[in-house]
Amino acid sequence: MKDFDSSLVHSSWIPVLQPLSQKIESILSRIGFSEVVPSPQQIFRAFTFPLEDVRCVIFGQDPYPTLGHANGLAFSTEPSVSPLPKSLQNIFKELSSDLGVVAPESGDLLPWSKNGVMLLNRSLTTEIGVANGHSNIGWQEITEKVAAELGRRDVVAILWGRQAQELSHHFKMKIESAHPSPLSSYRGFFGSRPFSRTNQMLESCGREPIDWNLKR
Repeated sequence: MKDFDSSLVHSSWIPVLQPLSQKIESILSRIGFSEVVPSPQQIFRAFTFPLEDVRCVIFGQDPYPTLGHANGLAFSTEPSVSPLPKSLQNIFKELSSDLGVVAPESGDLLPWSKNGVMLLNRSLTTEIGVANGHSNIGWQEITEKVAAELGRRDVVAILWGRQAQELSHHFKMKIESAHPSPLSSYRGFFGSRPFSRTNQMLESCGREPIDWNLKR
């Protein structure tokens, strides 16, 4: 998969990604896919939902490096993963505290993606077992361009941690706090109420609020 396959993304994203295709192909040519997560078919999964439906974007750092965990959506896991990653457990704790939503057993965040939440990592791949292993091969340039496009729309950005907050200047509507990682969650992530605040911002500009309930 050395060429950018536009069939892997929703057609609404092609005008955004096509001008970046040479850069994307250059990145893909550097990757040995047998040693990379997520799977090749899932690398662009965040772009399989219509651009015009995106009302909120949550930026992650990079995919979970444990083989079988990452599924192409930031912070999300394959449904079979147990126990859940600590960062995701903390996200669910804050979701429950903020909105009273009961945390699901599954870490699959697909319902959020289907309901207008883009879950986008700054780097779309990493080496198996290596956190942030592909932070310097060009993905961040791609996701910066995506952030700029989203920032031109009425999209709320949830920016957890330093890497995400580097994109802050692209967005008028944004929520910034510490990362949900156990190393930083008590430095301002807990109690930040990102989910209810996102809905308040959306309603203030006439957009439909997000249904954050993950129960199927």
